[in-house]
Amino acid sequence: MALTKVQERQSFKGPENWFTGHVRVEMLFTPQAKARTSAGSVTFEPEARTAWHSHPIGQSLIVTAGVGYVQFWGEERQEIVSGDVVWIPAGVKHWHGASEKMAMTHIAVQEEENGSAADWMELVSDAQYAGI
Repeated sequence: MALTKVQERQSFKGPENWFTGHVRVEMLFTPQAKARTSAGSVTFEPEARTAWHSHPIGQSLIVTAGVGYVQFWGEERQEIVSGDVVWIPAGVKHWHGASEKMAMTHIAVQEEENGSAADWMELVSDAQYAGI
């Protein structure tokens, strides 16, 4: 068994090449032994968002607070709220983040393939974020 106490975890600012705006990431767990799964609690301040990215095995988002958006490449953005769960299939280019006026927190769960859980791409432009 491995028990990680909440006071042992640290949060960090989301890297600028992966996020736009103020984002805090708290890793809940990383892969152990033969496991490939990791999870993090990510808080996005209003208008903050990820860059476009995909996951080699997919990702689940569990919205725990606030209001935000998720968008798959070539589709319209969808509003997500506290209590919603989003499944993002493997290899699907997408972004997610907070709404214009409200912060959003979600738990992101993903698996690694060949040591990578995400393939990061270009930042989401303000026009893309606005849905124009």
